[in-house]
Amino acid sequence: MRDPYWQSLLSGSEAYTPWLRDHGSLTRRIQQRCEHFEVKPSHNGLARVAYDEAALLSFQFDTYAFSREVFLCADNTPVVFAHSTCASKHLRGTWKSMLGLGNRSLGTLLFTHPLVKRHPLHFKALQPHHPLYQSATVVLDKPPSRLWARRSLFTLHGAPLLVTEVFLPEILKL
Repeated sequence: MRDPYWQSLLSGSEAYTPWLRDHGSLTRRIQQRCEHFEVKPSHNGLARVAYDEAALLSFQFDTYAFSREVFLCADNTPVVFAHSTCASKHLRGTWKSMLGLGNRSLGTLLFTHPLVKRHPLHFKALQPHHPLYQSATVVLDKPPSRLWARRSLFTLHGAPLLVTEVFLPEILKL
């Protein structure tokens, strides 16, 4: 997964590093650190593919794909904004489970299916002009100057699904 904007090495994020580098289920890790965990859907449907996602998914820039966006909440506080995208054609086959997730975690599907392969994690400090920064900060009263994010490509039967997780400041309290 080569992208000049997303890096395989992590630097400048000391406080967030344990969260960013964890290769297990983010959902499970949050659940272990709070009393009440909840997935709050924000968007589920077609959306334009961002420039930095298009090449990874073999899409042309500015095309539409299936997108799911949710906030992962710990004790009623949003701590992660999660964005997942895949080709719409894979919703009729490989990734059809995405359509029925509702307020359930995608991690439940990804980490329990034995044939799902996870590719390496990549990291980025999102700036205010990035579309995911803008989507993630709608729940923040005072957005910081940057938000740390990680993403990974998952494949099942050769069909890619890109998952990006944007860590909100409240994650550091867990």
